Amino acid sequence: MQGYLNLAKLVLSQGRHRVSSVQGVGNVVYSGHELRFRPAVEFPLVTTKSLKVSWKAIVAELLWFLSGSDDTKELHKNNVHLWDAWATKKICDQYGLPEGKLGRIYGPQWRTWRGVNGKIVDQISNVIEEIKTRPDSKRMMVTSWNPAEVDDVFIAPCHGIFKFVVAEGVIDLCMMQRSADLPIGVPFNIASYSLLLLMVSQVTGLTPGTFSHYLTDIHVYDDQIDLLREQILREPRTLPRVALNPAVKNIFDFKLDDFTLENYDPYPSIKYPVGV
Repeated sequence: MQGYLNLAKLVLSQGRHRVSSVQGVGNVVYSGHELRFRPAVEFPLVTTKSLKVSWKAIVAELLWFLSGSDDTKELHKNNVHLWDAWATKKICDQYGLPEGKLGRIYGPQWRTWRGVNGKIVDQISNVIEEIKTRPDSKRMMVTSWNPAEVDDVFIAPCHGIFKFVVAEGVIDLCMMQRSADLPIGVPFNIASYSLLLLMVSQVTGLTPGTFSHYLTDIHVYDDQIDLLREQILREPRTLPRVALNPAVKNIFDFKLDDFTLENYDPYPSIKYPVGV
């Protein structure tokens, strides 16, 4: 994943500094960049820091999104606590939510988008059906960004505006990310949407092609910079492969143990501070 490291170098060398942020820490920001991956050939899980421990969380989070849930207790069933810091009682009280709930972010927007006249739209089911029945369509798109509801949650969706493109039996996925925490969030997002492409290709009977990742506000917090410089010095290793249970034919039937990470040999992990 030399492209990821090249982006890190670009941000640190050409980015501009913002003195503060909602997280209370300054950051270096660079705007506009594309990364491209072929997940079926080489699965883009970064090797310059270990995500072995995080692999289960990456899969569980994606399945959680696809289920339509916003309840962190569902993640806890798999001992995944990625979202706990944003679902405390104090934060939930501010937004009139039960403790542990995040409100209408990824899962609810993907599966129960609130349309006009009370219409509920299941964007994931719709896009799968469109891929199967009208593969030449240019409307195979899902969005988690709902302007009417982004102020009703503590953390607005950072990613999740994505589109599938099908031609000659090959399916590609393009995703636009509005806010990209380069050291922590972006490696998760790359792996998650690469996995989504493999899943959708399997259930639609298409060949997985390219995942194109468009990042807009790409940032590194001040307290992450030295650690990222350390990571940049590491030579990328051979990327792993991911195998899916071939028996699964419905996007909503995938389980945690339907995914196998093969031949992953990363460097030791790097403990980056997380902004809340």
